Amino acid sequence: MDIWEALAVFAAGIGAGTINTIVGSGTLITFPVLLAVGLPPVTANVSNTLGLVPGSISGAIGYRRELRGQRDRVLRLSAAALVGAVTGAALLITLPSAAFDMIVPVLIALALVLVVAQPRLARAIRRRRERDGGAAHPHGGPALLGGMALASMYGGYFGAAQGVIYLALMGLLINDDLQRINAVKNILGAIVNGSAAVFFLFVADFDWTAVLLIAVGSAVGGQLGARLGRGLPPTVLRAVIVVVGAAAIVQLVLN
Repeated sequence: MDIWEALAVFAAGIGAGTINTIVGSGTLITFPVLLAVGLPPVTANVSNTLGLVPGSISGAIGYRRELRGQRDRVLRLSAAALVGAVTGAALLITLPSAAFDMIVPVLIALALVLVVAQPRLARAIRRRRERDGGAAHPHGGPALLGGMALASMYGGYFGAAQGVIYLALMGLLINDDLQRINAVKNILGAIVNGSAAVFFLFVADFDWTAVLLIAVGSAVGGQLGARLGRGLPPTVLRAVIVVVGAAAIVQLVLN
């Protein structure tokens, strides 16, 4: 990797850390750059996962104010994310990617529909609970735990637009402010990337230069993303999610 390639990977790390903190889909920035500098696909994927861990942690720290009062929720969802992430990482090492290549754009498209429809769907769910005399589960209940485990399995496998899927699921099943939900998403992203990274350290090939460049860049980007994302009102944040998710679908289909 020459100096210009190294700068490109570093810049991609900053971009990925920023967009991951605000929405997700930072992998769609770094992964193509790693391929362009000559890394094989699996090595690029593993190196990318390792490198994005500091960015996820940085973004979570940047959103620490919005995490107040969410300890129980984070612990419950983190357990599901951990199981899913390790399972997905194991699948990356053992299975071909053809099946995931076909289903990922569909998953992202469904997540975008949920993000757009989330306010109306959430109101309908609340009205039904009120009519039936039931109360909303503060942490989303079993349905959210199962959905987050599956989403984290995908995250451990590849992870493009994983944050979009997280926001869609939590926004639908948790009655809370979107910025607070986004803060939880950043914690879960750190857990998924971190646990998958530990797994990869022992069983997969990776490029340390790429890992370090993305790690430093994504850590910087995580702080930038927290500052930018916190100032976005819910409607604008939803619009950003849709734009990023749509771009992810286009890139995945074209590739």
